[in-house]
Amino acid sequence: MGRSTTKDAQALLHSLRSAYAATPTNLKIIDLYIVFAVVTAVIHVVYMALVGSFPVNSFLSGVLSCVGTAVLAVSLRIQVNKENKEFKDLPPERAFADFVLCNLVLHLVIMNFLG
Repeated sequence: MGRSTTKDAQALLHSLRSAYAATPTNLKIIDLYIVFAVVTAVIHVVYMALVGSFPVNSFLSGVLSCVGTAVLAVSLRIQVNKENKEFKDLPPERAFADFVLCNLVLHLVIMNFLG
C-alpha cells in the first residue's frame, strides 16, 4: 500500500511540474509575487507570536496588507490568463491598471487604519 501511494504522489508531482512548465512567464511572475505576499503574512504572524502584538493596529495592518495584496494578485492572475474565457475581451493593460488602482485604495485604507 505504501508503495502505490508513493508512485501516485510521484505521478501527481510529475504531472503538476509538466503542466506548470507550460505556464507563461508573466503568470509565473504573478505566482511568485503571490507566494511572496503570503510568506510575508506568515512572517508577520510568527513575529507576533514570538514578540507580542502590542501595537495591534500595526500587526493587523501588516497582515491585512499582505493578504489583500495576495488576493488582488490572484485576481490579476485570473484576468491575465489567456485560457480564461470570461476575461478574453479584457486587455492585460486594463487588468494591470485595475490591480494598481485597487492596491492604491487598499494601502490608503491600511495607512488610515494605522492611526
